[in-house]
Parts: sequence; C-alpha cells; structure tokens
Amino acid sequence: MAYKNIYFIGIGGIGMSAIARYYNIKGYNVSGYDRTPSALTAELQGEGISIHYEDNVDYIPKDVENTLVVYTPAIPKDMGELVYVNEHGYKVVKRSRMLGEIATGQQCLAVSGTHGKTTTSTLLAHIFTHSGEGCSAFLGGISKNYDSNLLTSENNVIVAEADEFDRSFLQLYPSIAVITSMDADHLDIYGDKAHIIEAFKAFAGQTQGTVIKKIGLDICQEDTKAEILTYSYDDVRADFHAERIRKDECGYFTFDLHYRGNVLEDCKVGIPGWVNVENAIAASAIALTYGIDGEKVRQALATFQGVKRRFDIHVNTPACSYIDDYAHHPKEIAAAVSAMRDIFPGRKLTAVFQPHLYTRTRDFADEFALALSGVDRLILLDIYPAREEPIPGVTSEIIFDKVTCQDKVLITRDQLMEQLESEQIDTLITFGAGNIDRFIGPITEMLENRIR
Repeated sequence: MAYKNIYFIGIGGIGMSAIARYYNIKGYNVSGYDRTPSALTAELQGEGISIHYEDNVDYIPKDVENTLVVYTPAIPKDMGELVYVNEHGYKVVKRSRMLGEIATGQQCLAVSGTHGKTTTSTLLAHIFTHSGEGCSAFLGGISKNYDSNLLTSENNVIVAEADEFDRSFLQLYPSIAVITSMDADHLDIYGDKAHIIEAFKAFAGQTQGTVIKKIGLDICQEDTKAEILTYSYDDVRADFHAERIRKDECGYFTFDLHYRGNVLEDCKVGIPGWVNVENAIAASAIALTYGIDGEKVRQALATFQGVKRRFDIHVNTPACSYIDDYAHHPKEIAAAVSAMRDIFPGRKLTAVFQPHLYTRTRDFADEFALALSGVDRLILLDIYPAREEPIPGVTSEIIFDKVTCQDKVLITRDQLMEQLESEQIDTLITFGAGNIDRFIGPITEMLENRIR
C-alpha cells in the first residue's frame, strides 16, 4: 500500500482496532480518534498508537497524499473529522474495505451469521494456531487464549469474522465460509428479513470453494457455485453434527463429532454451554474441510478458553455465579438464558439487560420481552444509543411493559450498582453490546467480596 499514514475514525471499535493493530505491526504510522477511552484504546496506546478523544481535525495528519483515512459506519456522517477528510481530498474508506484489501491474495476463511460468529471465528483461529498451521485472524472479540482480537502468521490464511452490518461481508471472497444464522437484525440497514437473506445469498455466491451452513438455512445450490455442506448441534442429517452428547456437573460438554463418514470421538469444548458445542462444530467443520488433522482439532477444542464478553464466566461458586454476555439480539439472549438454565438448574436467575440502539429496540420489542421473560428477575436499563438519535416513543419501557416475568425493575445505567448491592444474587447474567461492559469489574468485585 502506497500510504505512510493510516488514520482511524472510531479506532476503539473491536473491528477497527484489529486492523489498526495489523498496520501498526506492518510499520505504518497509525493514529486515530475514538469517542471515549477504554481498556482496548489503552492497549492500542501501549502499542505505540496515538489516540485522542475529542472531535478535533488538528490531530489528522496533514500530508493528504500519503494519508489513508479509515472509518466505521458507526460514526455519524456529520462528525466533524469525517466531514473534514471528505472535504479535503483524503482517500477515505470504510473498515470493511480495508479487511477486503487485507484478505485479497490470501486464503480467506470467513465466519458469518447474525449471531455465533465471534466465538466460532475465534475458535477457528485457535484451532489453526494451536495445531501449528497458523493464520492471521481479525476477530470481533478479545480471545482469552491470546488476549487480543488480532493474530498474525506467516501462513497465507486469514480467518475473518464476516459482519453483515452495512453489508460489510460483501467485501470478502472466501475460499471456505460458514453461515451460522440469518435472523432479522440491522433492520435500519436492510429494511426487512428478505433483504438480509438476499445479502447472505450474495455472500454465499462470492464464496469460492465451500459454504458450510447451519442445517435449515435458506441457502441452496442455485445461490452459489461453491460446494454446500451442513452442520448442526445434533441433527444426524447434517454433514457435521454431534452424537453421544454428555454434560458434566459444571456445564461442560463432551461429544462425538461425526463428519462425512468419519467420527472424532470424545471431543470436549473448553468452555461450558450447549451453544458452544454448536459453535465448535461450525469451527471444526471449516478446519476439517481445510485439511487440519482431526486429532489436532480435538486437542484445540479442549484448550479453548473462550472470548471476553461471550458467555464469559467471572464468578462461579455454589453460593453465587456471574456471567457476562455480549448478547444484544433476542435469539442470542434466549440461547444464553437456555444455557444458564442448563448449567445452573434450579437456581434463581437474575438478568441485567441494556438494550442497544433505538431501531433494534423498536423492531424487536416483542421478541426481547419474550426472551427476557425466561429469567426469574429482570433489571432493565435505558437504551444505549450508539450511532443513533432518539426515536420518539421508543424507550426501554416498550420492552419492560411486555415482559411477563413479575419480578422486574426499570432503572437507569447510573443506578445499576446501587440496585445490585441491595439484592441477593444467586446466578446473575449481564447482557448488552453498549457500555454495560464497564460494570463487569465492579460487579465481579462486589460479588467476590460477598463470598469471602
């Protein structure tokens, strides 16, 4: 690439930061803006990347010809720095275009889907790394095995989380792709579910070698020239599926992985929950299709430590358990609640949920209410707006009023710690894709102090 400087607007985002790290390692002069400091921006600064937190064009490199500007669609179009670079002749590209550029000329293994893709892609990257095959990986979460959202390798293989938001994944042309789910989401972008499915079909059509879809998804041979295979948690009709599934008292699963006439016996996933068996089958399906040895796949599954904020266990004792999860779609919440019930049978489940985006709250209020009605006690917070302006009549109350769980309370984010300190907690899960993650440390500390 001919540029010397790469400037990121929204550098603290999980996808943006991985690309910033990549180009910083490659020797470019990397800098950027983000709205608020975070643990991730502190890490980037520790790696030598200059970051500021005010919308100020003075920080943008003035060498226009040698500066590439990368932005995330989560940034408002009228943000001052973004307006400035567009008006002053800079080359300006979206994050997804950069990932597409990096993937060009490499063997791209892509994980797509409206949920499940972060854990699945991180597990896939771990299989490649642990096996010794190696890969570069751009992940939508922080791998607990490697404490990063970026892995690098000399091997000409890239593992990419293929994000459907803003049709970003259509910048990728994978050799092997997994599609985990195609539920309605991002309706502010797509309008309706039919257009989401249309985008996933286009993504399948760009896949060169093999599409591995969750069994039952509406992707067929007329959508792609690639080979189509299927995977499932336990549907024996799928090309990749689990049989002889066993769960121990802590919620960890052991199973036999059946695939195309072969059996990989006694696979164990290093993190609990049935949903992670399904994620493991999807990741294993790509790895086995690529050609990773089955025994190496089995060993990697057992050593996987998970992803921060993906069913992430912080406290786990008979007296009290606390798990944090990034879930921000009704299907994700329902799956996590199901996993909690499975791991902690008979215990009282308290959930804290911070809705993410006004549009998503408006579009899925009924589905959110149904999923959240499965807990014993609900603490519902106000909406985290992210990139959006308020929508009249859309508040957390439209979910709250429809939740059938009788033990529920609606509070602001600022009231959360005081509320939790006044409660008896048996099992607790926090949900959301906004800034609820800032509470993980304080909640963990509070609960651990109680246990001592």
